[in-house]
Amino acid sequence: MGEAIIKLDQVVKSYGNHQVLKDINMQVNKGDIYGLVGRNGAGKTTIFKMILGLSERDSGNVSIAGSKTDKELFQNRGKIGFLVGTKFYGYMNAKNNLKYFATVKGIPAREMKKEIERVLTIVGLQNVKTPFRGYSLGMQQRLGIANALLGNPEILILDEPTNGLDPQGIADVRKLIRRFRDEFGMTVIVSSHILGELEHTADRFGFVHEGKILREITLDDLKDKEQAIEISVDDLDKARKLLTDGGVRILREVEEKSSLEDFYFNLIGGRVE
Repeated sequence: MGEAIIKLDQVVKSYGNHQVLKDINMQVNKGDIYGLVGRNGAGKTTIFKMILGLSERDSGNVSIAGSKTDKELFQNRGKIGFLVGTKFYGYMNAKNNLKYFATVKGIPAREMKKEIERVLTIVGLQNVKTPFRGYSLGMQQRLGIANALLGNPEILILDEPTNGLDPQGIADVRKLIRRFRDEFGMTVIVSSHILGELEHTADRFGFVHEGKILREITLDDLKDKEQAIEISVDDLDKARKLLTDGGVRILREVEEKSSLEDFYFNLIGGRVE
């Protein structure tokens, strides 16, 4: 299984009478790019809040970097950088926004300038002078990631980092995520509703549905389950229509191949719109 750097055991969370998380069991291993898969409202963001300490669990246990006590858990949360939305001051430029957040995070003044330059260079915003209010969505996301990188955390949590981005922006974020793991040795947890993109980014996955982690698999597990079925038909157009009407995705003529999306929908028992 590898060395667990984040572990949730039977974590339960309710808001009023609504149980959001139901006995969540989840393990992220050191060096993972861990993809958290699930539709909106499945519980992904609440799981992140449990890990970050932004919301208290009702029961169960959360361990970060081997923490065994509440004090160790609190201390080890300092090893995490996170992107959960992009809330910055619109009248400030990138450097001034990060200066504010670096101060909040307790980065020493003598190190602050160098650290801000470092993270802005990583995300490609080092020469941007304009205020945040003039940023494109892609630039906003990159500044959010730069903020998450302040202090060089061991663990990075990115909640929907490609949300609303164009294909080039999505590709840029994917490259950054791989770089964080491969070059900086970080463990990365990323959620996305774009399952095809997540399949090309992560190497381990947890599937969340209605407040439960249904299963965790590796990318190799997914590949082992891939199948290609070739069918010979007399009327290709008619066969294609029958298959697509039945919910089968056609990749080449009438060949069907398993994917992360297929695995997810099979796991939850059908498509959810």
